[in-house]
Amino acid sequence: MDPELVRHVAASTGLPGEVAARVVADVVAYYSETTEEFVRRRHRELQARDRRNAEIWTVIADELARRPVAPGPVSARRLRRIVYG
Repeated sequence: MDPELVRHVAASTGLPGEVAARVVADVVAYYSETTEEFVRRRHRELQARDRRNAEIWTVIADELARRPVAPGPVSARRLRRIVYG
């Protein structure tokens, strides 16, 4: 973990260093999924909420575009291939 980032988070939020380190670790872990892992997880979550695939592909593509390290435009076809092979 980057100590400079931990210091920055601690200084900008007023959190103690140990808490800031946990926050940074949690954020890094949250964004550590590969694109494929993210797509499969979100597909399962949205299907569990009775969403249809046509809607799911749009939601996932929008979410991917907003991630800090976005994979670039992802078509519904590519999303289907990630989920179904």
